[in-house]
Amino acid sequence: MPPPDLNTWLADPAQPAARYRYLVEIEGVPHASEEARTALRQIPSRGWAADILRKQDPHGFWVHRKTLYRPKYVATNWRLLLLAELGLTVRHPGIRRGVNLMLEDYGGSDGPFGRRGGEPHFCFVGNTARMMILFGLADDRRVTSSLDWLADQQREDGGWDCFGRPNGTLDCWEALAAYAAIGSRRWTRKWKLAVDRGAEFYLERKLLREGRRRYAAWERLHHPVHYYYDILVGLETLVRLGYGNDARMKPARALLKRKMRPDGRWSADAVHPDLARGSNYSRDPGTRPFALERVHAPSKWITLRALKVLGKD
Repeated sequence: MPPPDLNTWLADPAQPAARYRYLVEIEGVPHASEEARTALRQIPSRGWAADILRKQDPHGFWVHRKTLYRPKYVATNWRLLLLAELGLTVRHPGIRRGVNLMLEDYGGSDGPFGRRGGEPHFCFVGNTARMMILFGLADDRRVTSSLDWLADQQREDGGWDCFGRPNGTLDCWEALAAYAAIGSRRWTRKWKLAVDRGAEFYLERKLLREGRRRYAAWERLHHPVHYYYDILVGLETLVRLGYGNDARMKPARALLKRKMRPDGRWSADAVHPDLARGSNYSRDPGTRPFALERVHAPSKWITLRALKVLGKD
């Protein structure tokens, strides 16, 4: 259990999204308790989520309506991804308006998610499916169709790739995160097979090794994650999928422990998109990075995620 001063910091009512997650996931407070329900109810009106919602246009978008995707990472798509992670659902009118715009532009009639007339893109399909599930739309046919499509895109080695290459890469984690979000009780046989094969792909590589060369970008902790991979993303996803006790998780867990500060907290190492040496990414013109917390300072959100995946280690 975290020390008392860390508990106070994580449970600060000024950030109800962090407080709710702390109460439920770290302290084990029931979702239905008055304490947890109060924190959940306050998320839209206080702290990070409230700050983002205040910038939303009354018609439901951020920045402009012409495209919901750009500029990265402040346009509607990216704002909604983060708000879903912070615990909001379509019960909130602002979320409902934003979701309706996303479905209008990227929902089609049968899914998977993507621009009408264009080829679906793996990262976008996975992220959007996860977002919609977290917002409370797990039964929407466009979500289930997207989950089917993600399973169909799985490579022979069990991984996924977003650039059409034949082999999977650890960078393409979005499918597994979407299956984790919907929960194993909803998995079809097809989805379960995809999860089993995908989890094995990550475990074989111990969540951080792909080839002989070390890739430092995966060892840095980011938030918001958007579509970057790092060891905490891998640990969080595999734990949620039910693989938390697999011994092959130990190297990534050990690295995460080493990154803990002396005060028991973790910092964000970088803001997405940071382009490390050897990175395969390029920065889009007009990219506007966005973060909830300062880089190299204690991060409530990363600390909560780290404590959750480490459990009683």
